[in-house]
Amino acid sequence: MNAIQVILIVVVAFLAGMEGILDQWQFHQPLVACTLIGLVTGNLGLGVMLGGQLQMIALGWANIGAAVAPDAALAAIASAIILVKGGQGTAGIGTATGVAIPLAVAGLFLTMIVRTISTAIVHIMDAEAKKSNWRMINIWQWIAVALQGLRIAIPAAALLAIPSDTVKNALGSMPTWLSAGMTIGGGMVVAVGYAMVINMMASREVWPFFAIGFAFAAIQNLTLIALGAIGLSLALMYLALESKGGNNGNSGNNSATGDPLGDVIDDY
Repeated sequence: MNAIQVILIVVVAFLAGMEGILDQWQFHQPLVACTLIGLVTGNLGLGVMLGGQLQMIALGWANIGAAVAPDAALAAIASAIILVKGGQGTAGIGTATGVAIPLAVAGLFLTMIVRTISTAIVHIMDAEAKKSNWRMINIWQWIAVALQGLRIAIPAAALLAIPSDTVKNALGSMPTWLSAGMTIGGGMVVAVGYAMVINMMASREVWPFFAIGFAFAAIQNLTLIALGAIGLSLALMYLALESKGGNNGNSGNNSATGDPLGDVIDDY
């Protein structure tokens, strides 16, 4: 990689780290982060495929109360760098996916460190608030957000500092049973993540659309743009039907439809 590519990867990693907290532009999502790294390194196809694979896993991750989900940003950035530097092409996607899972769990340790530091920063901001010093409050806020970016940018820079030959030799020296096992394990985790999403969204009203989507996906003549247009149309049809028939024709009687989202909308 040349110097410009290295700088761009570190910038993407920094943005992904910040987006893990800001959640505005979705740079921390594996599909976005891996695609951007693939773009700047000239491996766009590999980035999209790896990002799609990891995105299926991350769909089932969510922060619930004090329980923090695995770090999708670190998993996406680190595995994409390993895939690119490994030089194995599509054959390395399975290994990169398998490596991403322990990296995501390891990222929780870095998250804990940064959030502990951020707690001290909050107290500093409280002291500045008592002085009505809004300028320093904003500065410390930016510092706290920048720490989140450095949480991913520093490990990314460390991985980039490792010579590509070293990464290739390390991946090449892996026994077949280990690399094949990581590929199979990564595929199983993808299935589990997808199953978790289905379990959350499954309802009597949604299942038909789910089946229709699989049927359309099997038609090879349909492009991704066509599938997206069909999905958007079905979503608009569902919302229109839900708004008209959610109450079974009774405007004053909101009965449960079996669809949690529909019931919430009906209550309002």
